[in-house]
Amino acid sequence: MQIKRKNIFKQYKWLKEKNKFFIISADYDGLICAAFLHHHLNWKLSGYYDYNSIWLSNNALKNKKDLIWVDLNILPSSGKSIGSQIVSLNNNPIGLKTSCNPNIINNIDLDKFNMKFPFSTLLFLMWLHKINYSKQDIGKLLILHSDNSWMKIQKYTNNIDTWINTLNDFNWDYIKKNINTIDYEMKVDQFLYPKLIHIGAVSGFSKLTSKYLKIKSRECKFNPDWDSDIILKLFNLFAENLNWTPPQLPEVIKRIEGKKYTKNINDINKIGLDNFFRSHKVFSYAITSPKTLKYTIFNKFSNAKS
Repeated sequence: MQIKRKNIFKQYKWLKEKNKFFIISADYDGLICAAFLHHHLNWKLSGYYDYNSIWLSNNALKNKKDLIWVDLNILPSSGKSIGSQIVSLNNNPIGLKTSCNPNIINNIDLDKFNMKFPFSTLLFLMWLHKINYSKQDIGKLLILHSDNSWMKIQKYTNNIDTWINTLNDFNWDYIKKNINTIDYEMKVDQFLYPKLIHIGAVSGFSKLTSKYLKIKSRECKFNPDWDSDIILKLFNLFAENLNWTPPQLPEVIKRIEGKKYTKNINDINKIGLDNFFRSHKVFSYAITSPKTLKYTIFNKFSNAKS
């Protein structure tokens, strides 16, 4: 099955509209998506969400019914989101009908966990808007650092090839070129990671390890209350190496605290995903493994329809 851009834009017209207000995940992946969307569509960064707290600007509060949530999965039907995680057990939750996700489009649910979309939300957006990148430089390192896409290219070759065939008409050959080499790993280890560490854009390790040098993948999660310097430095890094005009930082005027929980998938299957979400008033969630679902509730949003 090949996914057609025109079908996505027909169903999710907002994905090609300009000057939208949006919220991002409070991490590297969200920030590089923000730089891309602002540069190419002039979207306005309006807040952050880390699955525990939401940071909102005045623009976010004034446009709360029209916000787009990027690199996130949210359930209220009034919200729109674009993400790339597995979100379905055996059917799609009602609240995700307004959300664009390559796994939903390609009918990939929990039973096909090993066939899930292997790239980042950024690469999905680049494919969708046909923004090719063919340079073999730090810009490519920055793009493929998002969601550790380069390690997934090394590790999940069959699934990568399947999705490349599914999302055709894009310069995937350039994206993949030289990734499966010691030389590429040395560039990451000796240049990219030290650069990110120097500007404070590494908060810890994630679970993947590289093929040759056994490099542990790095991640960057930030707190908007005190990490604005890191956010600015990353935006400047993207601007210098990708020529993506950085968005203006939102002036946060409100923070809403949620509660995050973990639930076994088998327990949810007993009552059904939609029933579970309704009874627990779930705002957002992520299926993080074949056995685990993590979800967040907000009293503020408890009356939102989903």
